[in-house]
Amino acid sequence: MVTTFAPGRVNLIGDHTDYTGGWVLPMAVQLGTTVTLSPGGPRVHLQSEDEPQPADVPLDEPHPATVHPAWARYVAGVVTTLKPTVGGRGRVHTTLPIGAGLSSSAALELAVALALGFDGPPIELARACQRAEHLASPVPCGIMDQLTSAAGVEGCVLLIDCGTETFEAVPVPDGVEIVAIHSGEQRQLAASGEYATRRAQCEAAVAQIGRLTEHYKDPHDIEDPVVRRRARHVITENQRVLEAADALRRGDLPTMGALMYESHRSLREDFEVSTPALDQLVEDLRGTKGVYGARLTGAGFGGCVVALAQPGAVDRGWRLRPSAAARRLD
Repeated sequence: MVTTFAPGRVNLIGDHTDYTGGWVLPMAVQLGTTVTLSPGGPRVHLQSEDEPQPADVPLDEPHPATVHPAWARYVAGVVTTLKPTVGGRGRVHTTLPIGAGLSSSAALELAVALALGFDGPPIELARACQRAEHLASPVPCGIMDQLTSAAGVEGCVLLIDCGTETFEAVPVPDGVEIVAIHSGEQRQLAASGEYATRRAQCEAAVAQIGRLTEHYKDPHDIEDPVVRRRARHVITENQRVLEAADALRRGDLPTMGALMYESHRSLREDFEVSTPALDQLVEDLRGTKGVYGARLTGAGFGGCVVALAQPGAVDRGWRLRPSAAARRLD
């Protein structure tokens, strides 16, 4: 019997920057997904406590995106990517809220990959599971979610350069809480197609002015006003990430909080991925004593807001701890 665990992640700042090779500042969290597998046979059969139908995937599954039920597509993506010679039967248990923007799909992918025998460095695990997600879902995600889960460091956020796929662990200062609060809106990225649209708009910007990681780039050279706004968000967000990492190194929580609020404004106005519920939640937190900053986290279109606060200042949501990477438990 093999037991594996992969954490979810929360992103403190740096959204919609990873797929253009920019910077992000996420952390692995203590919530995650556990897979218990008894190896053997020509199929991977997993029963989830949160799903009425099991994932039942043959080892030679050619079309992960058409597998039913929908959650089984992520299992099928891993199977197709890793091409294991032996399957197994087992169970899936998760403490992550589904559809909240805390990377429940990436955690499932990594836990399944490790249970099926993946043995390699974190970056290779992350790349394999990113490919699995691309096979399973029409959402063309960057590598942030998988790499954060694969490389998380206890007590630290990761400053990830998604262009070079390298990262630095930045300690989280003592005396601060990181809290995720659900907006009440489930994210539906694949159904809406909005994520893919935003990525295409960013790629159009790159085609016109080059990489969006240099802070001196001027998006005013882009004629299309929508593409111009998307580029402006990515360029300024990359700079905010670097400033936020520096603020955490100094223990400057007010500056970190101000950058989070500015990030949310940019995601709302320039990238247009926020919702009225997310905006209201951020404003409520802005008016809460002891909260340094708050912003939507993840791709947007629903899901969670993340807040940086003094201990006990926020009386709802999930208190998240920066935690270690995906691993085998036995």
